Amino acid sequence: MPTPTPGRAIVISNGRCGSTLLSDLIHSEPETLSVQEFFMSVAPWSASGDVVDGAAYWRVLSSPKPEVATLFRIGLPPKELHYPAGGRWAGDMVELPRILAITLSKISDDPDALFDVLAERVPAFPVQSIAAHHRMFLDLLTELTGKRRWVERSGGSSNVTPYLLRGFPEARIVYLTRDREAIAKSMSRHPSFQLIQLRVEFIGRCGVDPFRMEPGATVPDDLAPYLPDRLTAARLRERGNDVRRYLGLCAFLTSQAEQALEDSPPEHLLRMRYEELVADPVGELERLGAFLQFDDPRSWARQVAGRVVAPAPKTVPVAA
Repeated sequence: MPTPTPGRAIVISNGRCGSTLLSDLIHSEPETLSVQEFFMSVAPWSASGDVVDGAAYWRVLSSPKPEVATLFRIGLPPKELHYPAGGRWAGDMVELPRILAITLSKISDDPDALFDVLAERVPAFPVQSIAAHHRMFLDLLTELTGKRRWVERSGGSSNVTPYLLRGFPEARIVYLTRDREAIAKSMSRHPSFQLIQLRVEFIGRCGVDPFRMEPGATVPDDLAPYLPDRLTAARLRERGNDVRRYLGLCAFLTSQAEQALEDSPPEHLLRMRYEELVADPVGELERLGAFLQFDDPRSWARQVAGRVVAPAPKTVPVAA
């Protein structure tokens, strides 16, 4: 008998709003595969309309992501990194395949072995669109792990909401938000979001993605020290001193998500706020579990609600 199509759901957020916690709680539901940081690991989506074969698709998944490689090079690895210290690439993390950095390492205690299984199966995918490859890949992961459904969550996925809604019209969409100032303060302390803000500034000011520069492209002199091959940990950390940069980033990400949801309203949409989750974890998680079609959302919510803890307030100075 053919394998039934699994349930598909996507959590969209700006990041730094409790989405990682949500993924970890979803992981506790035994029939649900919680997929973390997949869509952002394969972004940007500029080629999402392209039609490619499975071998070309796997070459991307099994290659390093330039942004993550830069963070490893300067000694600021992603805080969400879960790759084991004894893994195959542990001695050369700059070359770590993007799919291993977080996604597979959050799914399996032996992510290298799962990577090897995928290396045999994914190149045989048919010629199809990138979005179709993504669906097939996530469905395959669900099959390999013996689950009935998958829920993908990537921090900062608001930026690719238009592509997610077009590529996954049948998916259940959870839109998680949080107070913008709280998000900005958290982003200002997080190297991955410091790098995202820097990329957005490059693109906004001179139309150049510093990680995908064409030969001969130039950037303003004040941005040149932030090019990937010149960037240092100190320079990146310094950018976190001005929270206004991240308030601007939040505004941009929110506008991307809200406009996409207005232009292409999903058939199934659940809006959640981090503050409401903290105030009523059982009620909000039961609502989420029902939306995701868990068999017993009430029991799941009561089982995991104790792990929802409000963060201690921190003060970050705003530059004058």
